Parts: sequence; structure tokens; C-alpha cells
Amino acid sequence: MTDILISLYPWTKALHIMAVIAWMAGIFYLPRLFVYHAEESEPGDSRDEIFQTMEMKLLRVIMNPAMITTWVVGLALVFTPGIVDWGAAWPYVKGAGIIGMTWFHMWLAARRKDFVRGDNALTGRRYRMMNELPTFLMVVIVLAVVVRF
Repeated sequence: MTDILISLYPWTKALHIMAVIAWMAGIFYLPRLFVYHAEESEPGDSRDEIFQTMEMKLLRVIMNPAMITTWVVGLALVFTPGIVDWGAAWPYVKGAGIIGMTWFHMWLAARRKDFVRGDNALTGRRYRMMNELPTFLMVVIVLAVVVRF
């Protein structure tokens, strides 16, 4: 099994990078949609329906598959011999960042359900502020992987 992981490493790494890019694009865009949804529509109006459709498709068609692929392929990279130095701090820092990013993804999914029920309680400003969290997590994850402290 390890021989297969080693021989597929460049392909696994490439797929991981593509999945992360797709996931991050959605992670950055969905809160922006929420900003406009909260500020420019009322529950039940035509814009509300359009925003709900956009948010649902972004989450289900792009973000969820990208997150799952990121996790599955990322775990394949973790199990590839010689890739992770478990004696260093970086894999643990990266892991914490990924758990944080996954939490944020789930938080966004819960906020989408709030809009569906007509129960959104957050303002556009709050969504703008929350959109800073994935930027911070991305910086931590990238520095952990590239600098390998």
C-alpha cells in the first residue's frame, strides 16, 4: 500500500491543491453572498429565492465535494511515507487550522439553513467580520506547510 502512495504522490498532491483552491474559493465567496443576502433582501422576496439558490448550489456542488476531496486526499498525503515529520510542530498547526476551516464550513452551512427558514439574525457587517477567519486560518496553514516550523 505504501508503494502505491509513494508512486501516486505527485498526483495526490496536485489533486489536493486543486481541491483546496476550490474549497477556499467557496469559503471566501459564501459569506459575501450572505452579506448581500442579509442587506439586500427580505425573507420570501424574489432576491431571497435567488440568493438561496446561489448559496445552496455553491455549498452542495462546489464546497462540500471540495472539502471532502481535500480531507480524503490530504489524509492520503499524511499516510504517504516520508511526507510528514511528526517530530515538528507544523503538522499539528496545519491540522488545527484545517479543523478550524472545517468548523467554519459547517458554521456557514448552518447560517444557510437560517436563511432558508427565514431566521437569519446576523447583519451584513457580522458576515464581513466572520469572513476574516478563513483568511487567518489560510495564512496559518500555508505558513505551517511551507515554512515547516
